Amino acid sequence: MSETRKRSRRRFGGHAHKKQRGARELEVGAQGVLVTCNMNERKCTSEAFSLLSEYADALYGPEQPADTGDSLSEDEEDAEAALKKEVSQIQSSMKTRQQRFSAAQSGANNVVFIHTHGVDPERLVHHILSDLHQTKKRKSRVILRMLPVSGTCRAFPEDMEKFLSVFLERWFRAPQRATYQICFKARNSSHNKREEVISAVAGLVGKLNPLNKVDLTNPELSIIIEIIKTVCCVSVLKDYMLFRKYNLQEVAKESTNQSTGPQEAANQSTGPQEAANQSTGKQEAANQTQEHGEGEKAETESCNFTAGNGTKEAELE
Repeated sequence: MSETRKRSRRRFGGHAHKKQRGARELEVGAQGVLVTCNMNERKCTSEAFSLLSEYADALYGPEQPADTGDSLSEDEEDAEAALKKEVSQIQSSMKTRQQRFSAAQSGANNVVFIHTHGVDPERLVHHILSDLHQTKKRKSRVILRMLPVSGTCRAFPEDMEKFLSVFLERWFRAPQRATYQICFKARNSSHNKREEVISAVAGLVGKLNPLNKVDLTNPELSIIIEIIKTVCCVSVLKDYMLFRKYNLQEVAKESTNQSTGPQEAANQSTGPQEAANQSTGKQEAANQTQEHGEGEKAETESCNFTAGNGTKEAELE
């Protein structure tokens, strides 16, 4: 009886624990790109590596190979000493050089995280989308969106407030000022409420400079908050609306298919009196709730905000 219990523990408990512990996952302190897809993460990872490498080579030049070091002479050293020296050289070369891109498990379905090393993810992804917007060439089949991640922290209110109060200074601290929107998405996490996070982030932006204004239709900057389990991924992006919320499929379409009518834009805008009453941005952002997610064929983002006594909903493609 005792032998069968030991076998069952080895068979079922040990292997699962090793597999979970050995897998690379998204962690606090990471920097890279969140890539979303539809049901084919392996193909998505392959396309992401190819696309990122192509444009990284254009921006930063080809990736340099690692130095192999001096060759060993087995005549001078015995086999054991030569082996130790070779191992030490390999370890030192790996420390001095890291690959530009490496994949990790994001912790959510249909989402791939690509670590970046020695590369600015915001600059790189903006360069990719700028080229696709101009050339209208489709260079991916399964990739939907590519969101740069410039910083990460623990997805708890006190940790997020501490991290964002410093992270947002680059764009919003006086004398810097800009119009902005806050885009929030939580995956496999239920301890962060969208309205509370947006209100808290808007309060931080207002403290950095009261002249920062919320703009839901054509903001200069978009603050992206992506929470996956207990990790909060943050970035501040330019041309977010122009590049179709960083959707590679949509940005490559012709301009006639991606233009927004004047009536739709008018329905999304707030009145001048309301904007004047909410100059600090905190109250307006408390009423503003934005969420971006993925659909089966194309991703959409919903933008909800209160106007007067009711709630008005506008869905942006």
